[in-house]
Amino acid sequence: MPNNRVQRLRGLLPALGGDAVLITNEVNRRYLTGFTGSSGVVLISGSEAALLTDFRYREQAPKQAIGFEIVEHAADVYATVAELLQKWGVKRLLFEDQHVTFASYTSIREKLAPVELVPAGTPVEQLRMVKDEGELAIIQQAADIADQAFTHILSHLKPGVTERQIALELEFFMRSLGASGTSFDTIVASGERSAMPHGVASDRVIGRDEFVTLDYGASYQGYVSDITRTVVVGRAGDKHREIYGIVLESQLYALERLKPGMTGREGDALTRDIITRYGYGDHFGHGTGHGIGMEIHEAPRLSRMASDTILTPGHVVTVEPGIYLPGFGGVRIEDDVVLTDAGIKILTHSPKELIVLD
Repeated sequence: MPNNRVQRLRGLLPALGGDAVLITNEVNRRYLTGFTGSSGVVLISGSEAALLTDFRYREQAPKQAIGFEIVEHAADVYATVAELLQKWGVKRLLFEDQHVTFASYTSIREKLAPVELVPAGTPVEQLRMVKDEGELAIIQQAADIADQAFTHILSHLKPGVTERQIALELEFFMRSLGASGTSFDTIVASGERSAMPHGVASDRVIGRDEFVTLDYGASYQGYVSDITRTVVVGRAGDKHREIYGIVLESQLYALERLKPGMTGREGDALTRDIITRYGYGDHFGHGTGHGIGMEIHEAPRLSRMASDTILTPGHVVTVEPGIYLPGFGGVRIEDDVVLTDAGIKILTHSPKELIVLD
């Protein structure tokens, strides 16, 4: 069966000005080949496709990289790359300049001469933005695991436990459901620390009458989910209820109106304008969302900063407005959604009304 991802990438070669492309980024390598090993590079021309890896993957690579010529490379992988380029008659080789250091570029250029290296930008990442049905099914499973973890963790959230204990329980539970790990370092931020958007779990002991923000996700079969919920442990005061209500209003508004054809900047404004209208615009300093897939931060982005990408069906993004008040605490509510022809489909379904654990 032809590899549709390879075919789509081949279609970009003429416009990018290359005879072939060299893939060195490990995520892009897995996306194109299905190969999960830790080492290897990919070469794709208009008619050839090869995965170069080492002895350790002699058995694994052919089973995963269907449709690729599997080449066991020499001690220096680029010596083997040079041999293939000569065999294929490649004169101009595209490379992933966003993933190659200047020192590596200099070394590769010398080893592959007289082949000309041509910077390609991020062609595979552009392909990865639009998820196919198989990818969406896996992301949905990762989202389901995250939802189940939220229900599970509510009984563990109480005064006297540490943020780190909560994070460990979340990871253990998600692994028990089949996750290979967490999507990123789990954020459990309580009390005044909940005003830190990226307050990774610490040894702080959760107290009473304070916010606890949980931002986490499951890594599952090479894809990730990303969810945030904020709860109150103890009693919820007027300020807790006020800012929670504003964030929830802004998030629900965006979920009702986000659709294909918008730019990332327009998507961001859906939440930001409401939070600003209530007087908290200066306390919402990050973007409304970002793409997810094989990585936790992918294109496109819902951001007021240079986000002119047009949202299209198949994009999977987060919607995660927040308000953060130093010395008091903060609220963020986040769901994963996929853009569809009709609008969006929400992938995460944990409850969003203010939960007070007294």
